[in-house]
Amino acid sequence: MAVSEAEAVVMEVLWHQAPRSAEEILAELGPRQGWQEGTVKSLLNRLLKKKAVAAERDGRRYLYTPLLSREKYVSQESKGLLDRLFGGRVAPLVAHFSEQRKLSKRDVAELKKLLQELDDEH
Repeated sequence: MAVSEAEAVVMEVLWHQAPRSAEEILAELGPRQGWQEGTVKSLLNRLLKKKAVAAERDGRRYLYTPLLSREKYVSQESKGLLDRLFGGRVAPLVAHFSEQRKLSKRDVAELKKLLQELDDEH
């Protein structure tokens, strides 16, 4: 399931707290994103069609709940990034980030720890 960048912004709100109405989502995102009610409702409709969210009637409004977990979304996005840009390999990704952004001592320590844990498993 491909979720656009704008749809992911709506999903972040729902992952943080759900269920939420379109009005509640607009109140949170409108000022920050410069979005109007129609934009939020369009994004919610797209997410409904993709089955990333569910809607339940609550009186005269709908309450939206995520069906796609944040963990699954992050996994899909990171796999897509790896496949598209680095041939599915992690090492070139880490090398790219180390060249573009200096890794902190903490980053390096965490990477070393992860590599050691992976090495211990094999």
